[in-house]
Amino acid sequence: MPRVRIVHATEYRYARPVRFTRHRLMLRPHDSHDLRLLEATLTLAPNARMRWAHDVFGNSVCLLAFGDATADTLRIVSTLDLEHYPAAPGDARATLDPAAETYPFSYAAEEEPDVARLRERHHPDPDRRVDAWAHRFLQQGPATRTMDLLTAMTRAVKAEFRYEAREAEGTNPPTVTLETGSGTCRDFALLMMEAARALGLAARFVSGYLYDERLVDSADPVVGGGATHAWCSVYLPGAGWVEFDPTNGLVAGRNLIRVSVARTPEQAVPVAGGFVGGANDFIGMTVDVRVAVGEDAAARL
Repeated sequence: MPRVRIVHATEYRYARPVRFTRHRLMLRPHDSHDLRLLEATLTLAPNARMRWAHDVFGNSVCLLAFGDATADTLRIVSTLDLEHYPAAPGDARATLDPAAETYPFSYAAEEEPDVARLRERHHPDPDRRVDAWAHRFLQQGPATRTMDLLTAMTRAVKAEFRYEAREAEGTNPPTVTLETGSGTCRDFALLMMEAARALGLAARFVSGYLYDERLVDSADPVVGGGATHAWCSVYLPGAGWVEFDPTNGLVAGRNLIRVSVARTPEQAVPVAGGFVGGANDFIGMTVDVRVAVGEDAAARL
């Protein structure tokens, strides 16, 4: 049960003062059985009026209205202080409904309407390339064990694809990720979601934070770099939503802090907004995520 403090700073820079349109932030995680949120603060420059709401998935969303303020820099700093109770990799296997231990299985009739949209394919696959990639993980002959199937799929992405950071917004379609053999964490998450959906499983996108696994087991409070991250979760009867991180080949990673969940990546963007100014006014953006782990984490950042 590590105590974790996360400071996530986003800064936009402009060649001259500009006005800002409404911004939408998804930076506050759910308080749940696996995550206890002790404190969450937002610091803005310039200041803005904040309004909080829950989206269709129950995520906390902060809407910022800047009015007529102008500035050549927009800085948004989110600070989270929390206790994390991550699931162990073996928990999903231990709690999986016996009827779902092997693939294929059926969702309960009362759950089917709720997971139906999350089972649907969202991206064209005219040559059935995603289908073929998903079906390669099925065992020939004896029934495939569900967790073995999803674990193998997760690890295959890590082993066979090349991670390439990309500053441009948006997510590549799964067919492009397969064709190029490379992508970002959000590309890999979407590929695995669509592959799971190709097998009739309900999958959703997860956005949050990744930090160094070694910080968890450190004897003393330590500070390390972190990053915004994306992975996916698959709904398995009995076990519930089980998280898979294909970028790192991990199941239920201890170093993953879930902030928001959604049906598509576009619905879980951490910071979104625009500005009113010239086409060449935007200079650049920087994102810095710092993490401290330990009982004294709050005093370390």
